Amino acid sequence: MNLSNFRPWTLILLLVLLLGVLYTYVSQQHRHLVFFATQSGTAITRTAADIIRETSHHHLVSPGHLTYKQPSIVNGRTDVVTVTPWLAPVVWEGTFYPDLLDSIYKPKNLTVATTVFAVGKYIMFLKDFLETAEQHFFVGFNMHIYVFTDRPEEVPKVEMAAGRTLTVRLVPSSKRWQEISARRMEIIQTLIEVELQDVMDYIFCLDVDSKFHGRWGTESLGDLVAVIHPGYYYKDRGQFPFERRPESTAFVAPDEGDFYYCGGAFGGILEQVHLLAKTCRANFETDAMKGIEAAWQEESHLNRYMWINKPTKVLSPEYLWQDFKPRNPEIKIIRFSGVIKNYAAIRPNV
Repeated sequence: MNLSNFRPWTLILLLVLLLGVLYTYVSQQHRHLVFFATQSGTAITRTAADIIRETSHHHLVSPGHLTYKQPSIVNGRTDVVTVTPWLAPVVWEGTFYPDLLDSIYKPKNLTVATTVFAVGKYIMFLKDFLETAEQHFFVGFNMHIYVFTDRPEEVPKVEMAAGRTLTVRLVPSSKRWQEISARRMEIIQTLIEVELQDVMDYIFCLDVDSKFHGRWGTESLGDLVAVIHPGYYYKDRGQFPFERRPESTAFVAPDEGDFYYCGGAFGGILEQVHLLAKTCRANFETDAMKGIEAAWQEESHLNRYMWINKPTKVLSPEYLWQDFKPRNPEIKIIRFSGVIKNYAAIRPNV
């Protein structure tokens, strides 16, 4: 083809068309990023916008002239481990500066969703949970608490600060507390899919029969957040109450597992918590088809999941202590704890 036969404007048009085709091809090739994150190897596709949105959460910008104690890499907590073998932080009192963290995250205008289930007689714990959350849980930040209950008329009226709201969702009751426990993952999955995407930044899922005593805030933010169970952090992994039957999808062998995590407190960014809930729900349903119920329902499935999918931040037992336990020396503060209760009086079956 002799280009000399083409007028200049024709050449320019051809060049523009060629660049347009090239741009379309390149953008389509780079539009998606695929990664594998589930136990089964299922691929998850995320758009570039998703990556940019998530990256902004991790871009930690400190305001100028904020004064705080100089950090040290040779002095600090020596009585506890503050990092996991996969280099995730373990959060203890004395390992972070609250004012610094809040000053970094406050300009991001984040909104944190929280789910709490108050089914049956567990409604009696909701007032303390909500009132103490107002005093200690992400104070000064946007918060939306979702209460799932079969007794909506008994949900207490609690005054909430500006930017903090409460939504009540009706769920069916059950004659077995195990079914109530296991159903939570399905409800959390659906909530994220239907209501929370592109609206919330983080989500935490907490037990209602608990109350706050101290700060729980921005130090707990991470992609996938787990809380170490206060009853087992001293024990050998062979003593953890994992599901030990190989035929269960929640199975963890005696020489496997990292820590034993609480089912009553976990969270992270929406994408990661959605994947956790979806996987645990699917595994629970697979077990049910085989007539298997994991030893500790959703907690067993959560522990299996987090052994495979390592949490990016681990919260110490400060973040879900047990009121009947004496405080050990390394527990400098109790931030959140399960209250003392008579299970025979509040559970439909024991």
